[in-house]
Amino acid sequence: MFAGFDEQIVDVDGVQIFVRSAGPKGALPLLLLHGYPQTSAMWHLVAPALAEEYQVICPDLRGCGRSDKPVSTSDHSPYSKRTMANDMVKLMGAFGHQRFFVGAHDRGARVAHRMGMDHPDNVAAMVLLDIAPTREMYVGTTAEFAKAYWHWFMLIQDVPLPETLIGADPDNYWKTKCFNQAGYNPFQPEALEEYLAAFRDPAVIHATCEDYRAAKTIDIVHDDADGDNKLDMPIQVLWGKTGVIEKCFDAMTLWQARADNVVGEAINSGHYMAEEIPDVIIKRFGQFFRLHENRMNEAS
Repeated sequence: MFAGFDEQIVDVDGVQIFVRSAGPKGALPLLLLHGYPQTSAMWHLVAPALAEEYQVICPDLRGCGRSDKPVSTSDHSPYSKRTMANDMVKLMGAFGHQRFFVGAHDRGARVAHRMGMDHPDNVAAMVLLDIAPTREMYVGTTAEFAKAYWHWFMLIQDVPLPETLIGADPDNYWKTKCFNQAGYNPFQPEALEEYLAAFRDPAVIHATCEDYRAAKTIDIVHDDADGDNKLDMPIQVLWGKTGVIEKCFDAMTLWQARADNVVGEAINSGHYMAEEIPDVIIKRFGQFFRLHENRMNEAS
């Protein structure tokens, strides 16, 4: 996977972030953020093609894969989307990029949402895959949603309940959650082995539970503090026609309440879009970011 990409560890304020990167010198920068319970490997069918045109940066978020798993706190702030977004802005700065595009999926898209709110001068445009805003998804919870996204409500339970249950058989948990969510196994063997190997680490299990605990608590505090402020950069949201977002939410209405300049639609895929329909994702990213290249030289 990732032929031609460099792999390195970047120190971000004492947190070691694992990064894959490639692309032509001088090309526009593109940050790709993965979802749960995955790593930067989720972009392996997408990133090489995008790296022909962009400087592509694919990190493992804190708590995931080969990145550090910092000790958490009672308010879960080390795993808040604000903290993760700060990591990513500083990471891109370490690569010399103060303004960049973002493509993000699942939990990574929630980090991107907060990044756009907290750091609008850094984010030129974003494509977000298969999410609606976190706060609004919790507010709009139904029995159908809770059954489909059962892991949301399991992972927010107090330590050590979910950690103990998952840790008893992490491979089985990972496959049950992800294969059932997709309706089949959409993962190539090399990527799947990276995901499973990473998730066998108890520190990853705990850190990713903390991510969800933060989402239900401190992240919503941050969302509420935004008041009437909205994302102002161009955003494209794409979600799967066969997935939970399409079935349980009016995604565009929810995004229009949180962003001033947003377009989007459901496309023919399930949740794991970058691995189910990589050619479509490559095309949609390229089209959208080319449309907004001029924003790289603008200030928000």
